[in-house]
Amino acid sequence: MASDSVVIVQLPRGGAVDWYLRTYPPSGVASGRVVVEPVTAEPDGRLGPVEAGEVVMSVLSPEALARDQQEVRDVIQQAPDDAGPLVIIVEAAEELREDELAVVVDAAARARRDVVVRVMADA
Repeated sequence: MASDSVVIVQLPRGGAVDWYLRTYPPSGVASGRVVVEPVTAEPDGRLGPVEAGEVVMSVLSPEALARDQQEVRDVIQQAPDDAGPLVIIVEAAEELREDELAVVVDAAARARRDVVVRVMADA
């Protein structure tokens, strides 16, 4: 489905997920549908609070994105139009695999919305 939507992955700079996505970039990164945005972490290694956008979902790990595909689609589709970028919080991760990102990319394209996946810390 053609769409101008983009998924932005915010993650701790130099962390496990940053390394994983640079070493094994998913096809969404190569196509430009997924943009990786390393962010300077707080002293405890976690990202600070979300500065912009509306948090529509929070999960403990990225595996929940693939497991709860319908919920991901629903929260993105049902978000108010004036909400700005939608944010999905992932509390901790070691990696972010193609199948986990594909769920968000597909939901963002269907809803024609930009979505930020914010990985708060390494697992």
